Amino acid sequence: MSGDKLLGDFLKARRGRIQAHEAGLTSYGRRRVPGLRRDELARLAGVSEHYLIRLEQGTDHNPSAQVLQALATALRLDRDETAHLYALAAPPPSAARHDGVSDDVQQLLDSWSTTPAYVRNRRFDVLAANKLAMALSPLYTPGQNLVRGMFHDPGVRLLFPDWAEIAAQTTAALRAEADPRDPATADLITSMLTDNDFRDLWADHDVRPTRNEMKRFHHPSVGALTLRRQTLSNVAADDQVIITYQSAPSSPDADALAKLL
Repeated sequence: MSGDKLLGDFLKARRGRIQAHEAGLTSYGRRRVPGLRRDELARLAGVSEHYLIRLEQGTDHNPSAQVLQALATALRLDRDETAHLYALAAPPPSAARHDGVSDDVQQLLDSWSTTPAYVRNRRFDVLAANKLAMALSPLYTPGQNLVRGMFHDPGVRLLFPDWAEIAAQTTAALRAEADPRDPATADLITSMLTDNDFRDLWADHDVRPTRNEMKRFHHPSVGALTLRRQTLSNVAADDQVIITYQSAPSSPDADALAKLL
């Protein structure tokens, strides 16, 4: 995976999604490829086609904020997609990362005795978890990678009744939160591209960070649960997040969680 072409690949994928009439352009005859042609995007964004070629080929690495915003507007990118565009154009982040958690964070996880909770990094490696999270699924065991588990573990497909939707969300969140220029992240993505499901989803270039939302489980021991996922920042390590799953008080979901311990 070439870091030089990440921005260009994203631009090409996105212009392939915008039809000429959606951009206010007149289309004549049959098009050889879907979406906007390169010259059309260049005209909409107010840049030269030659410059856009350099961006897409990865030979220009320093587009201005004005150019990026013009491209985002022309491509009708939403807030998350625009943030991703800017991130791809920015210098690679520092190589420093936190692959462990402090004792204080582990104690916090353990104190949530009725709430499954774990810590992951932007590469979706699980770094720490409490007992209830690991009882909810082995996927949340420290040392596991959530992306690999999502696609390679048959038990995970059974755990999530909405597996196809969650797999798509996981892939979009990896693209939004991880930096493919990080060697370990690049290795993860390259290895995952051998999986047909992941490869198809990755090719969509969808961008969506992890959100707070309801998630359905079907646990092999306690049956159906619906839990609210919450994403919390770990202020001690900005490349980590804390994920919790909460049940409604005095609900069947809370009773089911209690049976896991």
